[in-house]
Amino acid sequence: MSWAPFWLSLQIAVMATLIAGVVGVALATLLVSRRFPGRDLLGALVTAPMVVPPTVLGYYLLVALGHRSWLGQTWESIFGSPIVFTRTGAVIAASVGALPLVVQGARAALDAVDPTLVATARTLGATRTRAYFTVWLPLARGGVAAALMLGFARSLGDFGLTYMVAGDLEGDTRTASIAIYNAVNADRYDDALGMVLLLTAIGLFALYGVAKLVRRERAA
Repeated sequence: MSWAPFWLSLQIAVMATLIAGVVGVALATLLVSRRFPGRDLLGALVTAPMVVPPTVLGYYLLVALGHRSWLGQTWESIFGSPIVFTRTGAVIAASVGALPLVVQGARAALDAVDPTLVATARTLGATRTRAYFTVWLPLARGGVAAALMLGFARSLGDFGLTYMVAGDLEGDTRTASIAIYNAVNADRYDDALGMVLLLTAIGLFALYGVAKLVRRERAA
C-alpha cells in the first residue's frame, strides 16, 4: 500500500493544527476572560463538532464554502480554484474537527491559572496584552500543548468531514483514513493494516503525551 496518503495526512494535520491552535486559543481566551451575552451559545457552537455527526457538519461546510456561497465565490475569484474538493477544503475540514479539542483543553488550562498572578503583572505596569503573553499564556503552556497534541491527532485521523468536504482525489485529498476505507472496501485488509497500526500508534502516543503534560501541570 502506498504511504503517500499518510504523508498527505501529516501535511494537512500540521496546517490544520496551526489554524485550530491560533483560533482555538483565541476563542478559549475570550470564553475565559470575558463575560458577554451569548458566551454560553458560542461555547456550545465551538463544542458542537464533538457531538454533531460528521455528515451534518460536512453538509454545513459544503453549503458555507461551496461554489454557490459568497465565501466560495470570493475565494475562487481571488485564487482561481474552489475550496471544496481540494486540499484547502481538507485542511479546513480537519481544522473544524480539531477545534473543539483545542478550545476545551486550552480553556481548562487558562482557567486554571491563578488570576492574582496576572493581576500582579498588571499592577507592575504590564499592559493587558503583555500580561497575557508573558504571564497568563506561559503558565498555561502545558495544558495548551496537550490540547494541541489532541487536536493534531484528531486532524491526522479525520475521515467523515474530510470525505464530505474534500472528497477522495488521489494525491490531493486522499488521506490515510480514506485510503484505509478504500482498502477495506476492496477487501485488501493487509494493505490497510500498516496504516492502521501507524495511526493507532500516533494516537496512543498523543494520549500518553497529554497524560504526562497534565500530570506535570498538576505537580507544578
